[in-house]
Amino acid sequence: MITDGRGTPPAITLTGGNRHDITQLLPLLDVIPRIRGTTGQPRHRPRRLFADRGYDFDKYRRLLWKRGIKPVIARRGVPHGSGLGAVRWVVERTNAWIHGFRRLRIRWDIRDDIHEAFPKPACCVIAYRRVRALC
Repeated sequence: MITDGRGTPPAITLTGGNRHDITQLLPLLDVIPRIRGTTGQPRHRPRRLFADRGYDFDKYRRLLWKRGIKPVIARRGVPHGSGLGAVRWVVERTNAWIHGFRRLRIRWDIRDDIHEAFPKPACCVIAYRRVRALC
């Protein structure tokens, strides 16, 4: 597991809403924890990275290949039909559910630690609603 020297994993920094997503791609990959419970050396990075056209930069494709990650990124200017929509839809739906909580959709809190405390209870409420709908 990657640590900051004190035994704790590093946190992902909270950035402004007007930052391009590609600038946070590599820092996000660096803080993925190792998968526990498997014998041998656990895989630290994903095998593939699925992304939309906003991540279509050759520089980042090369950096992903160097890290041993196969980039599955839609190309700009190419018609749809790459199959990425089926994979991305789960993530987009989850983000839409989380944005259903007004406090998370619009950031009112100045302190990062307070803002970052609310997604976990929101996910618990979302899971509770989904389970309740099944019963």
